[in-house]
Amino acid sequence: MKTKLFVITPPFTQLNTPYPATAYIKGFLNTKNIESVQADLGIDVILELFSKKGLYDLFQVSGFKFEVLNAEISDNSKRIFALQDEYIKTIDSVIQFLQGKNPTLALQICQEDFLPEASRFAQLEELDWAFGTMGTQDKAKHLATLYLEDISDFIVECVDENFGFSRYAERLGRSANSFDELYNELQKEPTYIDSILISILKKKIEEVQPTFFLISVPFPGNLYSAFRSAQWVKQNHPEVKISMGGGFPNTELRSLSDKRVFEFFDFITLDDGEVPIEELVDNLSSRAESKEEKRYKRTFLLENGEVVYKNNSLKHDYKQSQVGTPDYSDLPLDKYISVIEIVNPMHRMWSDGRWNKLTMAHGCYWGKCTFCDISLDYIKVYEPVAASLLCDRMEELIEQTGQNGFHFVDEAAPPALMRALALEILKRKLAVTWWTNIRFEKSFSKDLCLLLKASGCIAVSGGLEVASDRLLKLIDKGVTVEQVAKVTRNFTEAGIMVHAYLMYGYPTQTIQETIDSLEMVRQLFEAGVLQSGFWHQFALTAHSPVGLYPEQFGVTKKTELIGTFANNDIEYTDSTGINHDKFSFGLKKSLFNFMHGICFDYELQDWFDFKIPKTKIHPDFIFNALEEQNDFNTKPNAKVVWLGGKPFAELFTKSKKGRSWEMMSLTFHDKKESFTVQTSKEEGEWLTSILSKISISNTKNYTFQEVKNDFETSLDDFELFWYSKPVNTLREFGLLVL
Repeated sequence: MKTKLFVITPPFTQLNTPYPATAYIKGFLNTKNIESVQADLGIDVILELFSKKGLYDLFQVSGFKFEVLNAEISDNSKRIFALQDEYIKTIDSVIQFLQGKNPTLALQICQEDFLPEASRFAQLEELDWAFGTMGTQDKAKHLATLYLEDISDFIVECVDENFGFSRYAERLGRSANSFDELYNELQKEPTYIDSILISILKKKIEEVQPTFFLISVPFPGNLYSAFRSAQWVKQNHPEVKISMGGGFPNTELRSLSDKRVFEFFDFITLDDGEVPIEELVDNLSSRAESKEEKRYKRTFLLENGEVVYKNNSLKHDYKQSQVGTPDYSDLPLDKYISVIEIVNPMHRMWSDGRWNKLTMAHGCYWGKCTFCDISLDYIKVYEPVAASLLCDRMEELIEQTGQNGFHFVDEAAPPALMRALALEILKRKLAVTWWTNIRFEKSFSKDLCLLLKASGCIAVSGGLEVASDRLLKLIDKGVTVEQVAKVTRNFTEAGIMVHAYLMYGYPTQTIQETIDSLEMVRQLFEAGVLQSGFWHQFALTAHSPVGLYPEQFGVTKKTELIGTFANNDIEYTDSTGINHDKFSFGLKKSLFNFMHGICFDYELQDWFDFKIPKTKIHPDFIFNALEEQNDFNTKPNAKVVWLGGKPFAELFTKSKKGRSWEMMSLTFHDKKESFTVQTSKEEGEWLTSILSKISISNTKNYTFQEVKNDFETSLDDFELFWYSKPVNTLREFGLLVL
């Protein structure tokens, strides 16, 4: 029997770009000649809901609530209901605009008498200053986003309380140690959003006619709709086998024992999906006749009425070079919608623009952070992809998708591989835009940041976590606050935006350290070396060092019981006894203002409605850290690269006190300007020669020592020349030491 796979991401993840898991699986299946079709049911449901017909039906469904519960409905929802004709009239053109298909609508949206406005637009008065720096298209995109969020608020209050643009019924997936609540929800009649999902799924199943249905569940906010999808297929197409994989089961379902789960799914696979899926396909294709012959890789299934975990496959996981290029075909790439929730230029990148998603490496090269799931394969097993293969995949994706934007979704991209990738991009003369996640380590020198920028890198995000050196050491982050400041300065000065992940409530963290962290963050934003950030409250997870060895971190688990369903987030008590929840609002409010470049002069106390201690951080801590100059030591094996072009050389004679000697003038044309350096004839000839050798277009890489040796074959005192004015000028225009 020929197996045909249908691979989906259930609602909801992102509006602007597909989550890459299904594209990775389809790319792998292509290498095995296994037929597959993929779908992102999240964007399909959103486009069905946010359409003229979708809103008409929505207001019809909500109408009875206004008749029955009128007194309990908020004024905001009453306003939206009263303006329903305006929403129905404008929705299709707004969605087309956010898909990039209707750019002229921006002019009308910006008039601010085109879109109906409800409570989300109240924040505009606070953000009027921002629109001076935003173009018409961006301003219109932000206004259109507020318009969609107003409708979302209406849906949550009047139709489906579980709705959210990037998650659905997330509470049912969070800390779901027991399957009871989710199971009970699934016994109820489908919600309005469910009915849209099921109608789309029904059409897809009829079109594809799969024999095997794969559901990738990356987050808790996809879990409920994954089960709803599986439930409908089980009830209506019992012959189709169903499997779940993805980030949620990889972290949450490793101790699964509730057999009711298998009323919905036939298989649940863990970690890298390629070999588990390949084995399931082999089994379903009847190549293995008996139960004993069937091979499984990291797979839960039901046997004799009991949940069993099987890992008897003889196949090893595939190398990153063997899994193929992600394949985005089948996905409606021209229908994703870009939104701007926050006008901060770095923060918006998660929701604005279509990004091809790739990874530079499997796992994390650092793999030590104590809050992280470093015991699991997706972080523990580190395997980088060669820069040449990465560029091959980038070129394939540009050809396939028509998009040259890339988001490398690594846990932390390795600096050496980022350097190699940037050099490869420049050698191939690719015009791409890319960003990724990093560690703020000292390898990111000024020159490396300039190289990354030249290759198309526009932004990085990284974990500062708790801006306290004591806690950073406890986390085993391998960085200091001072080092983070210098690295973020290097990125910012190169023109690369920086986002910081921030954490509060880490075990043993004191109130003083929380306030001092806030002060460090304030200073980093005020110094202009951070452009964006986000505060997360610490969560204790089962597979992190803190979860595995809590006694070493001053933590006590509230229970040692292992859930029969999900088992990742663990309830605990901290030896400090501090209620860290109360800091959430003040930390996030202050950060929101810092990201918009305001309120740096506020007292930290102003952000909290309870008494906090004064910070112990010197008011110029970050300023002083940034004032320190880097040393002049250059490693002999450092690569020397010239990003510029060939100079125009002219000889001239210089005279002084009756003496004359030949000089050389070298004129360079940078993308922005032209500049000239003057040297002696001999130095000019050598400089012209060496710049040609170390040019980015050459395949051979020259080290600093090799450049020095080359100079000293015919000239003297390399150090004096290397730190001279002509070379310093070239260092400003693309002569890099990496």
